Amino acid sequence: MKTWYGSNFKLGMVGGGQLGRMFIQEAINYDVQVHCLDPDQEAPCKNLAHSFTVGSLNDYDTLYNFGLDKDVITVEIENVNIEALEALEQLGKKVFPQPSVLSIIKDKGIQKQFYIDNNLPTAPFKFIDNPEQLTLPCVQKMRTGGYDGKGVQVLRAAADLEKAFTTPSIAEELIPFTKELSVIVARNEQGETVAYPAVECEFNPQANLVEFLFAPANITAELEANAQQLAREVIDKLNMVGILAVEMFVTEEGGLLINEIAPRPHNSGHHTIECNVTSQFEQHLRSILNLPLGSTEITQHGAMINLLGAPGYEGSVYYQGLETLLTYKGVHTHLYGKAQTKPFRKMGHVTIAAETMEEVKLMATKIKDCLQIISI
Repeated sequence: MKTWYGSNFKLGMVGGGQLGRMFIQEAINYDVQVHCLDPDQEAPCKNLAHSFTVGSLNDYDTLYNFGLDKDVITVEIENVNIEALEALEQLGKKVFPQPSVLSIIKDKGIQKQFYIDNNLPTAPFKFIDNPEQLTLPCVQKMRTGGYDGKGVQVLRAAADLEKAFTTPSIAEELIPFTKELSVIVARNEQGETVAYPAVECEFNPQANLVEFLFAPANITAELEANAQQLAREVIDKLNMVGILAVEMFVTEEGGLLINEIAPRPHNSGHHTIECNVTSQFEQHLRSILNLPLGSTEITQHGAMINLLGAPGYEGSVYYQGLETLLTYKGVHTHLYGKAQTKPFRKMGHVTIAAETMEEVKLMATKIKDCLQIISI
């Protein structure tokens, strides 16, 4: 009998970055062998994967051939060759999230239209082909190719137009909001769905990346229930198997608008490793293997701080202040194994865990500037 664990079962991970690395760390506990494909021969997954293949994620033949001997295939990045995944699915391979889902999410224009077609709340938008079609103020987003804050520009005045993209984009109405939330939700093949408590995000304005997140979010019980329900509705309407991050804005009126979604483990769920019964990475594994989903209950209050490459430094990485950081109680360090740093590159994260949010925020203030990621 073939099982989902042991040497007879092969799980393919398309992408070998830090998300794959943390996923493998959980998969090892289940005796699941993970095989990775990534174009970077020094990718973070290189030394953890059962096998590691160097190759393009966007080349049809490379991805198709990689998947031929795998039982289940998943992704840690959306920018992949969907046609190859569709062909593998037609061969009977299980591909989660499904290629049909990736097709929707990979293109922000199609993603936004999906919300409209399914009566899901989102900011008004229009499709544009060039900056002359922009109406200010707005948020311009490249339809494809954006990641980690790249491909998004807030344009408030005519002087900002020099930052506008010339590629096919969407222009969203600039909505005043009071908070940005994220809800991680997971679903298996049987349709079982679980949602994690909402987290509150704070952004680095220079890099347009999440710099802090606090879990749970400081919101009312009613808004918490509405956010979790909205995330469940999104994953159900996608009919998606896997884990999904749903980023939302809280409007000044107390409503919710979907910003973006990501069909994979997400930066806003890293705290779950220390602060929830089941981490988002274990939950993703359970969902794509059609196993019972784990408890999302919070065990500790938490904050997550992204460790970004310091401005002005590029080259071999040096973690200045790491030993000092390790002296603090309740601070958990995750380094992603990237040998080279550059400004605002995600090099790791720190989770702060404590019994109360007051303790968490106090500790976050103490360690915020403790560690600098520079080069040598």
